[in-house]
Amino acid sequence: MIGIARLAVAGLMAIMAMGMARAEDPLKARIGVLRLSSSAPVFIAQDKGYFREAGLEVELKFFDAAQPIAVATTSGDVDFGVTAFTAGLYNLGGKGVLKVIGGMSREKPGYPLIGYFASNNAYASGLKTPKDLAGKRVAMTQVGSSFHYSLGLLADKYGFKLADVKIVPLQSLSNAAAALKGETVDAALLPISTARKLMDEGGAKFLGWVGDETPWQLGAVFAAPKTLANKALVTKFLGVLAKADREYHDVILTAMKDGVAPINDKTRPLLEIIAKYTNLPVEQVVGNCAYIDPDGKLDVKNVDNQIKWLQEQGFVDKGFDAEAIIAKDYVKAD
Repeated sequence: MIGIARLAVAGLMAIMAMGMARAEDPLKARIGVLRLSSSAPVFIAQDKGYFREAGLEVELKFFDAAQPIAVATTSGDVDFGVTAFTAGLYNLGGKGVLKVIGGMSREKPGYPLIGYFASNNAYASGLKTPKDLAGKRVAMTQVGSSFHYSLGLLADKYGFKLADVKIVPLQSLSNAAAALKGETVDAALLPISTARKLMDEGGAKFLGWVGDETPWQLGAVFAAPKTLANKALVTKFLGVLAKADREYHDVILTAMKDGVAPINDKTRPLLEIIAKYTNLPVEQVVGNCAYIDPDGKLDVKNVDNQIKWLQEQGFVDKGFDAEAIIAKDYVKAD
């Protein structure tokens, strides 16, 4: 009897130990991102082990355009998306299959991110500034993308008709860059990380920065309702991002001058992480540091303006506003 009792106790302890081990297993999450500095806090958190320390096992999945990340998030291919707002993202949010849970990159003066670039021939023919884009063939990833919205804001600013611009949607950043270099378009909207190589090789001319022309809330963090149901996962994920947001802001962004971050003992470790994930040398990363609010705040008013503009253009379904797509339990409004 004593032997049986001992076996029972041993078995119970083994079961309890297994349960404790399972309870301590990390929560798994897949994050959809682009290889751009606009996702810098995600790269910092992953490389420095912040996700792991918080009990998260994170896999980064890389894409070549923003819209596919929104689709992948709703389908369950990724748990969180971190990228720019698009018409497609808003339409998914309006249907209730996607919710915005935080802010990320912003177009802001002094922080180069997306720029207007001209082909050599178009530049030689008089395309010298962003306001000269009226009537030109302009490449971008997709209709209704963040690039399209940026061009719309530019048209409003300078009083030309967006309809007079020939939008050439090429589905990816690499395709848009190739079209610009190949002179099949007059201009393109591209992140500086994509355009810099073109300029260095003499394949494009710089016209101006979106952030200097028309500042706006470019990027966000979002998830599908199924992911949001796991509050422990979402809370831990956003907590880690908040830590990385603050570090990126305080170490790199506050040190920037004239759009360039210095390379020193304090900034180098983070710059090298960004370089690793964006496949760029550190010397290029320094002029490619997107602005991100240190507290991960979202400019909700601007998001609402984006939705209304896209609805007026027919890119986004009507009948909803920013409030309908935001998870209020998590969003810190600006």
